[in-house]
Amino acid sequence: MSRDIDVLVLGGAGVDTIVYVPELPLPFADSYMIRPGIETRAGQTGDFVALGVHSLGLRTHHFDLIGDDHEGDLVRALHRDRGIPLTDVLQPGGTKRAVNLVGPDGRRLSLYDESRSGESDRLPEETVRALAGASRHAHVSITHPCAFALPALREAGPTLSTDLHDWDGVNPYHEPFAYAADVVFLSTTALTDPERTMRGIVERGRAEVVVATAGAEGAYLLADDELTHVPAVAPRTPVVDSNGAGDAFASGFLFGWLGGEPARRCARYGAVAGAHACTVPSTRAEAIGREELLARVAELEPEVAPPRRFGRGRQAGGASRGEVE
Repeated sequence: MSRDIDVLVLGGAGVDTIVYVPELPLPFADSYMIRPGIETRAGQTGDFVALGVHSLGLRTHHFDLIGDDHEGDLVRALHRDRGIPLTDVLQPGGTKRAVNLVGPDGRRLSLYDESRSGESDRLPEETVRALAGASRHAHVSITHPCAFALPALREAGPTLSTDLHDWDGVNPYHEPFAYAADVVFLSTTALTDPERTMRGIVERGRAEVVVATAGAEGAYLLADDELTHVPAVAPRTPVVDSNGAGDAFASGFLFGWLGGEPARRCARYGAVAGAHACTVPSTRAEAIGREELLARVAELEPEVAPPRRFGRGRQAGGASRGEVE
């Protein structure tokens, strides 16, 4: 079967309203004067991963439930303007939306509107199978409809990744995603014992790589039964916002992983991409490009051979690394 899509992104499409606040947590007050203002733009976790891998030169396709509403038009326009193919199915409750409170240090508090999704929402299985069958890899957002798509994705043959975000290692909702994926991302934010959680994912699931991001402390990489620390990368310009940093990390990591790079190099790609995202205000949807990423990694690792062009790399079905042109 032809694999014309490098990365299929399932779920995670939506709209955020960005509010810059003087501090987090925000003390109670009758009112606040907000500068630089309040803005609404398209872009949630799936949108940002799709944008990230697309900007790195991977053939990308995004698939999700989206409403027939103004917010849905913003999501469609984002993909159209960036040249990212989008397959959308009607979301009866409307397009997913959230409010992000962003503090002066770039930290974020997200408020999600649960009224936009329903227990009966599903991604059509025939469309899941068709798109997955044409894809080398699928990145799965942890939204409710995507959980029901996991069996069809595995049967269709692409390798899978997911981001568990701030999973506490206990909540059963995240487990189907954690144990179905070949590459698992998560944050250390809510973990009391990151290594134990990471090893549990490997022992109970299919993952060959687990990455736990830790903000300014870098990340922890579990691969080949070895846990290593990946140092953070200092951004070239001041940090203004952490929104989208985890999605950027995942995009950079997948770029390397699908290109057949060792896991530690993939994590370096992720760290550079994540650092770049922290310099981009929440009101913009922007990702690091391939040439900039490779140039920055070459500066950090001068002993590394010159950047190679992305080739076939890992094949669908979980095969090993292939050629890189």
